[in-house]
Amino acid sequence: MKNKAILQIDEQKYPLPIITGSEGEKGIDISKLRSQTGYVTLDPGFANTGSSTSNITFIDGDKGILKYRGYDIEDLAANSRFVEVAYLLIWGELPTTEQLRAFSEMLTDNALIHENLKNHFEGFPWNAHPMAMLSAMINALSCYHPELVDPENRKEELKAAARLMSKIRTIAAFSYKMSLGEPFIYPDPNRRYVANLLHMMFSVPHQRYECVPEIAKALDKIMMLHADHEQNCSTSTVRMVASAGSNLFSSISAGVCALWGNLHGGANMGVISMLKQIHEGGMDIKKCIEMAKDKNSEFRLMGFGHRVYKNYDPRAKILKEQADKVFSILKHNDPLLDIARNLEEAALKDSYFQDRKLYPNVDFYSGLIMRAVGIPTDMFTVLFAIGRLPGWIAHWREVNDDPNGRISRPRQIYTGQTQRKYIPIEQR
Repeated sequence: MKNKAILQIDEQKYPLPIITGSEGEKGIDISKLRSQTGYVTLDPGFANTGSSTSNITFIDGDKGILKYRGYDIEDLAANSRFVEVAYLLIWGELPTTEQLRAFSEMLTDNALIHENLKNHFEGFPWNAHPMAMLSAMINALSCYHPELVDPENRKEELKAAARLMSKIRTIAAFSYKMSLGEPFIYPDPNRRYVANLLHMMFSVPHQRYECVPEIAKALDKIMMLHADHEQNCSTSTVRMVASAGSNLFSSISAGVCALWGNLHGGANMGVISMLKQIHEGGMDIKKCIEMAKDKNSEFRLMGFGHRVYKNYDPRAKILKEQADKVFSILKHNDPLLDIARNLEEAALKDSYFQDRKLYPNVDFYSGLIMRAVGIPTDMFTVLFAIGRLPGWIAHWREVNDDPNGRISRPRQIYTGQTQRKYIPIEQR
């Protein structure tokens, strides 16, 4: 049967439609499987399950390809900036000069947060994790902009996107300042997106932080390369929460919580921790490689391999170049960078890693760049969240624009106790 897959259960055959994506990806539509057969599929981790169709991002992990709205990530990284790419992801097209100017002005105009929101920070202990504060403050932000909370108010989406993108920097910077016990630094309308974030983080009342252009460019690249990555854990979380009819703020807050996980947004922190372990322990690189290959060893080589990419992560190639530039400009002789380079060289020459296609991923260099800039490891995931925000907004819009959308409600295979009779407490 053409364009159909055949599922056979016992003697009964069921035709299932084959869906072909615009880049040739093929999937089997099982949306009516349970109603037709009484069966469901079981796919722990959803490694082989498409939860939706999407026109935002395309990944070919075998070939090392990443595209935003049809544009190669290498092309965007070479010619564009984070704010422009954010517009592309959210609205589907690269902006005109006037559209980009208007969007940039909205980011500038909405950088301040309500003064009462500053009181919320006082409710956190000084050592609170910045991701906890970020998630809570995004939800609190919705209380001050009720006109943007209604999912049916589609006319306000551009304003809501700009406000979130702008204010998330201010919230992040204030969280960092609170951890240091330093006064909050207000946004500077004369600075661009990334430079303004660094200004709020590193300026103090008696001395303004002057951002080196190449530093801002490197962080801009990090945010751009993290702006979307298909149906990862946090993005899928945003989509699931959005499917319930939840507003943009609550959906993004949920995405922040998912990103906070060590297996997701915390991976670049793991790379720095590993490099410190190697440096402080005076460990030999060859020995590290051997331990990484030993299943009985507790040593793990962080920053290599990827759930999706079975080739060199295209984002890692771009960030490797940025890392070289940043360290050259800062004259920063970080021993961790030398260790990272030696590890990469040794791993790429080793047949164990070659056969398993374990290449450096984007986390391998992003943490090194942020460490060189002076960003503490607890803030790494926060910057990841700022970068990922445009993708989350784009997916939230896609869910709400789907006329056939349904609330996400996965099935399960129950493996618990079968029928049991209640036992009175005195007989237990």
